[in-house]
Amino acid sequence: MKSLCRIAIPLALLVFLAAPQSPRAEGELRLADLGDFRLESGQVIRDCRLGYRTFGTLNPERSNAILFPTWFGGTSKDLVDLGFIGPSRLADTSRYFVVAVDAFGNGVSSSPSNSKEQPGRAFPEFTVRDMVKAQHRMLAKYPGLGRLHAVIGISMGGMQAFQWTLSYPGFAQRAVSIVGTPRAAPSDLALFDTGLRAIDTLNAIREGDALGPEGSAALLALAALTPEFYLKNLSRSDVTRALDGAQDILMKYSLTDWAWQLKAMTGHNIYRRPVTTEKEAAGAIHTKLLVIVSRNDFLVNPEPSLALAGSLKAETLVLQGECGHFSAVCEPDKITGATAAFLNRRD
Repeated sequence: MKSLCRIAIPLALLVFLAAPQSPRAEGELRLADLGDFRLESGQVIRDCRLGYRTFGTLNPERSNAILFPTWFGGTSKDLVDLGFIGPSRLADTSRYFVVAVDAFGNGVSSSPSNSKEQPGRAFPEFTVRDMVKAQHRMLAKYPGLGRLHAVIGISMGGMQAFQWTLSYPGFAQRAVSIVGTPRAAPSDLALFDTGLRAIDTLNAIREGDALGPEGSAALLALAALTPEFYLKNLSRSDVTRALDGAQDILMKYSLTDWAWQLKAMTGHNIYRRPVTTEKEAAGAIHTKLLVIVSRNDFLVNPEPSLALAGSLKAETLVLQGECGHFSAVCEPDKITGATAAFLNRRD
């Protein structure tokens, strides 16, 4: 089985299988200058920049644009390298003009690791709402888009897709959330907290105060996949090598970037003012929604997504495979087929 390494590290500190072959990137990285960007906390990101790449052709009516935000720790380049953007892919560039956007805190857009004025822990904490607000401003300023055909997101990208439906009702005609959630469930919060504690441990390791991140890496890796996956696909020696590799790669990343994104996911909840319940959300959302979840997802609980979909009578696809949170990699044909049918329909 080919490696999930490129997606596993951003999502759950996991490195073990060989990454799929990368298609040639169609879009070059651009940086949108948003100036001083005020967050919902009242703090300001100084000299705020948002990374993005564009693919495909915008039609004369400017009605075929799709926004594709990144997952936890991922970049717009990862979306291409892992095969999610391109002709007949999840974001089909033969039909749509695709804008892949880098979320705050991924090391490309404004992040603790790349800010000159607010480096490291001086960087203000942001929310998923802040990510979406910045994306909306970028779309208006650079591609000059006043509407979207759709927003598509995986994991933390799916959280952003949900937030788009309420932050800017009707701006996107459709939204697809894949293993995302409208709010962090208690089980999610426990795992995100574990991730934050792991980062604190690793920071201590770098300062020479502690030893061995293997336990934290193993816990998060187990949550990303399922026990059945491990039984069928990995030997004991495979797991040992995988965790050793995860530890080596982990130490090359900005842990503060990861911590800030984890905090954003911990606080994620679309049911905050002006909408405070699923019923109110159902009345306020004017975007057609496709919700794709994995029944065996132990990293992002599928129930909040399914509950909202039920309130909206939205379309759902419930995957039953053993890959859990990594279903987007393990079951791409099902996900791509359902998404294409949803996006291409004219209802």
